[in-house]
Amino acid sequence: MIAADYLTRIAAWSRELDEREIEVARAGIVEKSYVANEHIFVRGDAFDYWTGIVTGLARMGTVSSGGKATTFAGLTAGAWFGEGSMLKSEPRRYDVVALRDTRLALMDRTTFFWLFENSVGFNRFLVRQLNERLGQFIGALEIDRTLEPTGRVARSIASLFNPILYPDLTRHLEVTQEEIGALSGLSRQNANQCLKRLEKEGLLRLEYGGVTIVDLERLRLYGE
Repeated sequence: MIAADYLTRIAAWSRELDEREIEVARAGIVEKSYVANEHIFVRGDAFDYWTGIVTGLARMGTVSSGGKATTFAGLTAGAWFGEGSMLKSEPRRYDVVALRDTRLALMDRTTFFWLFENSVGFNRFLVRQLNERLGQFIGALEIDRTLEPTGRVARSIASLFNPILYPDLTRHLEVTQEEIGALSGLSRQNANQCLKRLEKEGLLRLEYGGVTIVDLERLRLYGE
């Protein structure tokens, strides 16, 4: 069983639970590691766990029958996902791939539904989470269909700074140019060119091992 203080570090939603609810949550979570480029699950899987990113980075998306890849969201440490599939008891409707070595926290279905049925704090979190996730997916559709490459990079980076979906991020994001390309649907070379343009425009600063956000609001609105 994971420790209570460890749970509060990896799961912001647990900070809204009482002592009894925390004990139930702790007992229902295990951890599992995935290597870079490994599928965590694929569309159609019956994956019976609500899932959190402990460390690492993953991409949520789909690939059409014609081979076109669409990214819905990047998933950084602190992100929890899959509540929609859990609540509807349906197979997963998207793929999730680890972009680097990634460690997950997996909450089993029984624990998830106990919290859903008994915890007011947990339900408040789920309502906020589902609302934010809907907005994120609509934004991803806009990015994919309407924006040129630099706009796609800007909005993809900005989407990782949602305080509800990713509550503990700082303005420095440890991410490679290849990973940003994967999240934006671009090659590493094209992502690099876009990042240099955004740096020149004063929206972010390229640093060793990642980027630091200078103007998050302009990143969110880039291309409008």
